Amino acid sequence: MPTSSDAGPRAPGAARDAPAPRPTARYLPPGRLAALAALPLVLVVGWTAWHLLNLSQWRTAGPGLGLVWLVSFLLLWWLPLCWFERPATVTGEQQRDVLDPLRVTVHIPVYNEDPRALRACVDSVLAQSRPAQRVRVVDDGSADAATGRPLRYDAERAHLLRRAAEAGIEATWDRTPNRGKRWAQMHVLADDDADVFVTLDSDSVLDEHAVEEGLKPFADPRVRSVAGLVVPLNVRTNLLTRLTTVLYLPFTRGLRSAQSLLGSVLINSGTLAFYRADVVRGHAGVYERESFRGVPMQMNDDSMLTFYALLAGRTVHQPSAVVFTLVPDRPRHYFRQQLRWMRGTTVRHLWWLRYLPVRSLGFWMPVVEYAHLLLALLVPVVVLASPALAAQAGPLVWHALLLGCAMNYLISLRLFALRRSDDRRGGRLLLFLCSPVAGLWRLLVLRPLYLYAMATCWRVGTWGTRSRVEVRAGTA
Repeated sequence: MPTSSDAGPRAPGAARDAPAPRPTARYLPPGRLAALAALPLVLVVGWTAWHLLNLSQWRTAGPGLGLVWLVSFLLLWWLPLCWFERPATVTGEQQRDVLDPLRVTVHIPVYNEDPRALRACVDSVLAQSRPAQRVRVVDDGSADAATGRPLRYDAERAHLLRRAAEAGIEATWDRTPNRGKRWAQMHVLADDDADVFVTLDSDSVLDEHAVEEGLKPFADPRVRSVAGLVVPLNVRTNLLTRLTTVLYLPFTRGLRSAQSLLGSVLINSGTLAFYRADVVRGHAGVYERESFRGVPMQMNDDSMLTFYALLAGRTVHQPSAVVFTLVPDRPRHYFRQQLRWMRGTTVRHLWWLRYLPVRSLGFWMPVVEYAHLLLALLVPVVVLASPALAAQAGPLVWHALLLGCAMNYLISLRLFALRRSDDRRGGRLLLFLCSPVAGLWRLLVLRPLYLYAMATCWRVGTWGTRSRVEVRAGTA
């Protein structure tokens, strides 16, 4: 097996020893201020929904469109529920007897990563308030797209091994032939004897308490996996990264938070996730060989590991375990990433429907999602097919837009549940004010893209987006 000292060009922009400042974050449970801010939005939602039902001829023309609206509201069950999420806490006895003895391995797969981002990632792992016992980096055959020659991370490898030795942490750095993220993970995790595995993307930076907080839910022996809270690192780069920050909210601080209250988080982010090690080791040889329609399935590795964990017990979210990650700052990279995620999610939906019990949340989540999608497509058809509704299409559109605007503002209040050290004054407020733009983006751009991804879901590959270094740490 080749090592990181193999001949090849140095990775462009390789960093030196000077550490970059690391952001920190603090989760803020909703308080009275959030309740006061949410109250007028809830009133607007209720008022607008009532008028939509009346305009939809609920009383005079039978169910029709009114029933569609009513079902659509019920399908957003997670929106009120997510506000009740609180980070898991532990007693001193649980910390001492249960959590402190846990042996933790952090795994970082690397493929065509910006060296500065990779070094920032490694440094954040080594600076944790609760250190891991082991850090294992696997370079999955990074190569220069133009020449095909290996990219070398010699300086980053030496930096990790030196800093880890100083901190008393065991560290390894392997280079393997390019086979995809799952193979890079199982290259070391299949035989690792840790109690908890932490999966971390190489373009991500941990808050200093991320590992300490992420381990707390494991004080409950029923918990098999824990999702961290993912926030964009390069939020201020351009309009696309700002938009992405708002677009993350419905899933990272909405749906996932609601699922966590039920012990049924369905998709962890590979950016930061914690697993009982036996869950991962128990599926070695199967996990990395998953296929769909005869094609190796290398995307959506995080959802597959969550799936294994959910079959074994509870899967939860810990909003105080924060990780900052680089998000796409160019449209081409953004759309490739979205397509990869959407295709993988479509395949995972089929797995949930096939393997999860009918009584489980995981079985019904794809049913709810597809029902919501179908109803959204049916609304224009129902309106145009009814002369009475078509005659008042204008008021219907106006009230629907007002409702969508209020709902997006209600979701975006979750922005204020996290205080970042790198957040400029008024930054969150500006993002909040622009949240209806994110709603339009979901409706006009992401929904058609999702339909296309569903129709082409068999196009699965390995890493999918990194034929070269995509985002550099300097853009953060």
